[in-house]
Amino acid sequence: MAAPAPVTRQVSGRAAPAPTGSEHGEPLAAALAELPVLDASGKRVPFGALFLERRAVVVFVRHFLCYICKEYVEDLAKIPKSFLQEANVTLIVIGQSSYHHIEPFCKLTGYSHEIYVDPEREIYKRLGMKRGEEIASSGQSPHVKSNTLSGSIRSLWRAVTGPLFDFQGDPAQQVGTLILGPGNNVHFVHRDRNRLDHKPINSVLQLVGVQHVNFTSRPSVIHV
Repeated sequence: MAAPAPVTRQVSGRAAPAPTGSEHGEPLAAALAELPVLDASGKRVPFGALFLERRAVVVFVRHFLCYICKEYVEDLAKIPKSFLQEANVTLIVIGQSSYHHIEPFCKLTGYSHEIYVDPEREIYKRLGMKRGEEIASSGQSPHVKSNTLSGSIRSLWRAVTGPLFDFQGDPAQQVGTLILGPGNNVHFVHRDRNRLDHKPINSVLQLVGVQHVNFTSRPSVIHV
């Protein structure tokens, strides 16, 4: 097996520095690493424990009814576990809803890698992820299949047909992607400026030596 490609630290172009100090190559703050996330059973896990022993691609998502996040996570679900194991990398999604929404979201998207939630958005805030949309051209995402109208209608339909009218998170919260670990090492930070500003998945996988994934095959059934 070929040696994994080195991780190159890259930081988003946002002017505001992160409280973690990651803009300057400093490690993740210990206090931030100790903040809890919740798994699907509601168990509290320190954020830093998720990447204590090996590198992790950590993808923060907006709310679980966001059609863009849903379709992005559907593509994350296509990453073979064997690809990650070969590179000794963990893939982690973190949402901001109640932990009760994790299992339905995984069933909806087919996602079977690690997933947690930060309901109070404390980690989002400490990582400098903003609320509100920044007007900026993000280009066409290779991971978004729906247009704004059809995607928004499906998101609203899932909200009103759920057991509670619940957007499963703050719709104004923006997110990002990090490469962390082992330990509190920070290798890469990208903060989304708006809902379409996420990093293409293969560009992140390349940084941690994970094989290129073909995302062109699309499911024939569109979930609502």
